[in-house]
Amino acid sequence: MRIGKHEEGIIERLDRTFVLLFLVMLVIAAGNTALQSVLPALGRSLGVADTAVAAAFSVSALLWVVAAPFWANRSDRRGRKAMVLLGISGFTASVVLCGAFLMAGINGWIPASAAFATFVAARMLYGGFGAAAPPAVQALVAESTARGDRTRMLALLGSAFGLGTIIGPAVAPYLLLGAIGGVTIGLAGPAFVFGLVGLATGIAAARMLPADGARVSGDTHGAVQSYPSVGGQATGAAITAATETLSERVGYLDPRVRAWMIVGLVMGHAQAMIGQTMGFLVIDRLGLPPVEALGPTGIVLMVGAGAALLVQWGLIPLLNLSPPRLVLAGCVLGAIGCAATANAATLYGITMGYGLAAMGFGFLRPGFTAGASLAVGPGAQGSVAGKVTSVNGAAFILGPSIGVAMYELYRPLPYWVAAAALTLLLAYAWRAFRPGGRSRPA
Repeated sequence: MRIGKHEEGIIERLDRTFVLLFLVMLVIAAGNTALQSVLPALGRSLGVADTAVAAAFSVSALLWVVAAPFWANRSDRRGRKAMVLLGISGFTASVVLCGAFLMAGINGWIPASAAFATFVAARMLYGGFGAAAPPAVQALVAESTARGDRTRMLALLGSAFGLGTIIGPAVAPYLLLGAIGGVTIGLAGPAFVFGLVGLATGIAAARMLPADGARVSGDTHGAVQSYPSVGGQATGAAITAATETLSERVGYLDPRVRAWMIVGLVMGHAQAMIGQTMGFLVIDRLGLPPVEALGPTGIVLMVGAGAALLVQWGLIPLLNLSPPRLVLAGCVLGAIGCAATANAATLYGITMGYGLAAMGFGFLRPGFTAGASLAVGPGAQGSVAGKVTSVNGAAFILGPSIGVAMYELYRPLPYWVAAAALTLLLAYAWRAFRPGGRSRPA
């Protein structure tokens, strides 16, 4: 069958829109993780306590988790494009203000404590308003796509967050800027660069996205996306939440999913603890000045993100393991990797240990998502997917602060605690998901 010029024009516009929306997700994730990879060095350079740096992570994640459901519902009522523009604007304003306050501290215009306090306030813009874009982006793609292609397109869109966790830490060390007009920018450079990228992306979205009001499909809705963080790859639950109805609501303590929620909480906190302390570990173990540690830190975080994506995109489809086996394999690899990281004294050792741990979490996250989904019937899929996403986000509220507090007490402690937690989770999962167990998927 021949395709007419009108149909070709529609397809071309849809392709262009998808690329733009993919870029929005990528920029939001990459910009956030780039700042996260730089923050330990910034904190040390300004003489700020490590726990204050962790607070910058936690406050932003808390606001994201609280605000995301509100923006998801609002996108259904007020329109997708408006929420996309609000989200990218919130991201852009946040990173530009972060850069300005950090630059003021670096140049001694304001005290270091004031610089970091205002930085945390600027991060609140990202957590509060940046969360508006992902639900609207997902819903816009879903309602512009035929039902048969919807899951594939949403999965491809979700990979933008995963790629962002690689790109952000990888490029951050190359975005340090020198002095301009006698003003030192230095470690604030990544914030300004991603601010410009966010501004350009927002302008493109304002000009190119279709106006609100004309939906191709009416059976989709905005769904919360997990907070984009170092080590926090998407699970795919948001796809289900965006396309399934909420005909049956399931609680966190429902016997069918309770064990899976425990898996998600333990796994998520262990991952947040080791991921957010990694910058400090590289500085201290290698004995490097904060600025010189940015490159090695970026390598470690990039390898970890790549290892997790290799598992999710390559090994899991190849091995075709059931959700309980994914959890068991992830616990073993994760515990070994965390223990190896605790003992590592070289860049190679830290990279290999963290990479192995990230592979473990790469098995655990999809196992958690798929297991919770298979534990309930078709009518509860949307509700369970929302619970999975919220559990993933909750781990990055307290996880970073807990990990950094442990790190200040004893540097290997968060890695040993994460290894022990995953070992206990292995024993729990072995019992809970054994054949005939109540929480084992059918």
